[in-house]
Amino acid sequence: MSNMIDQLNGVFPSVCSLDCPDQCGLLLHKQDGKIVKIEGDPSHPITQGAICNKVRNMTARIYDEQRLKYPLKRVGPKGEGSRFERISWEEAVSTITANWQRLIAEEGSESILPYSFYGNMGRIGTEGMDRRFFNRMGASRLLYTICQSAGTEGYAYTMGGSYGIDPEDTVDAKLIIMWGINAVSTNMHQVVLAEKARKNGAQIVVIDVHKNQTGRWADWFIPILPGTDGALALGIMHILFAEQIVDEAFLSQYTVGHEELRQHVRQYEPAVVSAITGVPVEDIYRLARLYGQTTPSFIRIGNGPQHHDNGGMTVRTIACLPALTGQWLHHGGGAIKGNGGFLDINTAALQRPDLLAKPTREINMIQLGSALLELDPPIRSLYVYNSNPAVVAPEANKVREGLQREDLFTVVHDLFLTETAMYADIVLPATSSYENTDLYKSYWHHYVQIQQPVIAPYEESKANTEVFRLLAQAMGYEEQALKDSDEEMIRQSLNYPRNPYLEGISLEGLQETQFAKAKITPLMASPLKTPSGKIELISEQMEKLGYPPLPTYTSLIDDGDYPFLFVPAPNHNFLNSTFSNNEKHVRMEKAPKLHMNASDAAALGLASGDMARVWNARGECELIVSAGEDVLPGVVVSQGLWADAPGRKALVNALTPDRVADMGGGATFFSGRVQVEKV
Repeated sequence: MSNMIDQLNGVFPSVCSLDCPDQCGLLLHKQDGKIVKIEGDPSHPITQGAICNKVRNMTARIYDEQRLKYPLKRVGPKGEGSRFERISWEEAVSTITANWQRLIAEEGSESILPYSFYGNMGRIGTEGMDRRFFNRMGASRLLYTICQSAGTEGYAYTMGGSYGIDPEDTVDAKLIIMWGINAVSTNMHQVVLAEKARKNGAQIVVIDVHKNQTGRWADWFIPILPGTDGALALGIMHILFAEQIVDEAFLSQYTVGHEELRQHVRQYEPAVVSAITGVPVEDIYRLARLYGQTTPSFIRIGNGPQHHDNGGMTVRTIACLPALTGQWLHHGGGAIKGNGGFLDINTAALQRPDLLAKPTREINMIQLGSALLELDPPIRSLYVYNSNPAVVAPEANKVREGLQREDLFTVVHDLFLTETAMYADIVLPATSSYENTDLYKSYWHHYVQIQQPVIAPYEESKANTEVFRLLAQAMGYEEQALKDSDEEMIRQSLNYPRNPYLEGISLEGLQETQFAKAKITPLMASPLKTPSGKIELISEQMEKLGYPPLPTYTSLIDDGDYPFLFVPAPNHNFLNSTFSNNEKHVRMEKAPKLHMNASDAAALGLASGDMARVWNARGECELIVSAGEDVLPGVVVSQGLWADAPGRKALVNALTPDRVADMGGGATFFSGRVQVEKV
């Protein structure tokens, strides 16, 4: 263990653990053994000392009076108002394992389901000892689909994996398109880089359903109807081919299917696309010509477009655009959906799927409510960590109804008594990232980073890895893989000759330098990981799987006879449900709002400041109206996942569908419809 813990005072290197592409380098200031200040590390090559308010105020979260200090067991009924009493770790572990041993004997190991995500992005704590433990147990397996799985699969059909350009190169772009990403709030360092590019003459275009902070920052904001981004991309292709502003040499050498695509997009005439997207015909022409005639041009593809019924195909379609104008060969040109492929670690060595004796059933995390209420044979135990499904999962009323089951033995391991923890039988206190050893890899920039413990575990809190080692021991599991230290798991993860980009990066090197950059080569300098080795504008693989082989627009699935498309987007001061229980962050965010077009509001007798009931067959919530021109007619947008509080009915995921997207089992948070009325 690092001697940082033993030093009461000083400044120590660290890394931000939040589920954010920027993954900032940090400096932690300690006084009398406690962190008193958090600032950015100016030596980090890409984040360069700039951090967001969420992290700057993290000390309030670490030392919050409401933070869990010791294990708890529930006394009385589940749900809101649950009461808990203190127990020892010994009692907690014995209670958990006794229940699991009984369930395995009576109903089989698949009656147990782990539920987690990336509330902490440390790879060892999120997909290390936990995956090993549940593989050894033979529990039901969770499909991790809630965030980016649809877009990741769609992008891979075009580009072969999560590979884009180096963000550091985007300072040289002359056109930057932020497509479906509120980067000011969710990727601030891409904004910093774009600002540098703008000072050198770059133009910044934002395409989104809501004129949020990023839309207001843009040189040109283009509002679009939700779920129609793929049609706009196809309309741009139509014009690029029709006006011969494509790079024919690039298409011939580096792509397959350009002739088929050329014919295919003739049907996406600007007038047709305008009727679908709500983007005026003249703006479609202006955007296409700007893109076709500007080099280098860069598209930052956000998470928004993929959270629709057609999300995978939408991202696959947008990803084709840089190939048409040959941007991948120009420094600063191309696209980024994600860059995680460059930093792939040895997940088999980390997660040890070989410990799973036989295949077990898979459960999509976005359908937790249905799984808890309808699955046969049923789930009898749920172990939740690094996630708060009572707030973040779609069909939230279904989720809470499932969590309410008295025959469901639930364990929650967290820093706080979350909404999900209120339904738990046993609650375990978790360490913060600054108390752990862990490995971090960005899904945007190209740096691997390490976290070494800076402070001692808070009260009786324990890291995920330590808890699973305790549970493994109590269950009688003897495999060495369930005894490995965190440092040993980091070594195993980085030992991955199949990824040459990680060459030279080691545990010992990271302990010395804190971060290291992958050895990146130009993307087109070697074959892509598509079946053809080229950018696939047409995909035989997709055709074999039953998808259209060429980029194709399909409309959203019918979500009921409600007049408004509803998009529950992220806000500036929370990250999913993290920070939503922190008084300072709530004060900065002020109140949960519903952004709607002024004409729609007037037709309903609503004005800014009024309280509106937003509802559909799945549930309802109440939000404060913000009327104006920031969204198109027929669209309503909320921001943020707000914690439960007296007098607040802002559970927006009570309204969202748990339908599965077209690819990757992805979530369709943004494809729901609602009705709005004055309270």
